[in-house]
Amino acid sequence: MAEALEVPHPREVFAYEHGEAAERAFLDALERGRLHHAWLLVGLEGLGKATFAYRAARRLLGAAPDPAHGLLGAAPGDPVCRQIIARSHPDLLVLERVGEDGKPRKVIPVDEARRLPEFFSKAPASAPFRVAIIDAVDDMNPNAANALLKTLEEPPPRGVLFLVSHAPGGLLPTIRSRCRRLRFDPWPEADVAAFVRHRAGVNAEDALRLARMSRGAPGRALELAAAGALDIDTAAHNLLRALPGGDPSAYQALADSFRGAEGAERFQLLFERLADHVRQGAVAGVLEGGAPNARWTEVWEMLINLPRETEGLNLDRADAFWTALASLRAAARAA
Repeated sequence: MAEALEVPHPREVFAYEHGEAAERAFLDALERGRLHHAWLLVGLEGLGKATFAYRAARRLLGAAPDPAHGLLGAAPGDPVCRQIIARSHPDLLVLERVGEDGKPRKVIPVDEARRLPEFFSKAPASAPFRVAIIDAVDDMNPNAANALLKTLEEPPPRGVLFLVSHAPGGLLPTIRSRCRRLRFDPWPEADVAAFVRHRAGVNAEDALRLARMSRGAPGRALELAAAGALDIDTAAHNLLRALPGGDPSAYQALADSFRGAEGAERFQLLFERLADHVRQGAVAGVLEGGAPNARWTEVWEMLINLPRETEGLNLDRADAFWTALASLRAAARAA
């Protein structure tokens, strides 16, 4: 079942597809002795940017190349790879939103970023380089971003940073300017569908739905499958189709499902799917010769922003859902 799917962490992934251009660019710099000290990996979430960062880190930390796993491939049984999987390699520092207790945090705090100068001040313990991966740099709070900037301004000898970014436009310009950028492009829809069908065990129709939801990001498609996004997408579609009416008991059941950590994920996914369906409907209306509908544009913006505001201010998710539903009903009546 897709809902029982476990998505592996990028440090545990050794297969790699559609990333040859980025790997060639990195290898060319390494082999020419022109390795930049900071690499900004940009593209949609789920395109394999963190997977690339771990692949490049394995090479820099001395893992033996294994062409069977691609240009930057290494065998899972290599001692360096085993250390990285165990999170015990002394020359690798990883900053991510998930804390040591395994629970996700809202941001990467400044205390984490302040570990970078000390880490890079030391010589490599057992490898040719010291490597830091920040996944994702977008998750750093302003103080953490400024702490990172100090490290970028003073490039460490034998040190390399990989900054994963899903939204580079939101980063400090001074961070962007000090990095070499590698761009990761979306996969063709058919390739994503084949990827998720093989790994998630879903049928062809559902695989195509997940590919479209992910907008060409295979990793995101797997995450959506694991999170039960197909059922949530159906709920969003049914809700919009029933406007301005609908079944009050079904709405109450949705509101009640937003409690706890799993509820937070359902809440985010429902708003994402509602926003996507509203956008698709608005675009279809314009393509059919209609005028842009300002009311639905406002609703779309609300669906995009309200989850972020709700989580950031610790508001009640059920209340936010009822607020969104009222706006959707009003827009449907005015249509």
